[in-house]
Amino acid sequence: MTETTKITPDDIEAKFRALTSDVDDRADAAKGTAVTVAAVIAAAVVVGVFLLGRSRGRKKTTVIEVRRF
Repeated sequence: MTETTKITPDDIEAKFRALTSDVDDRADAAKGTAVTVAAVIAAAVVVGVFLLGRSRGRKKTTVIEVRRF
């Protein structure tokens, strides 16, 4: 027969700490990825706004032609 042992509060706490540390490690890895993705998206938005503003400025710019007689 198999020998059964009682589960102590220390056993439960140890298992809970092991699970918690695993989840924390995964969360830290995901945070690093999220920060990188957010930085790339922010840079793309800034470049896009710059290019849209630049093309809009070209359309509204008045060209004056000066001719000498």
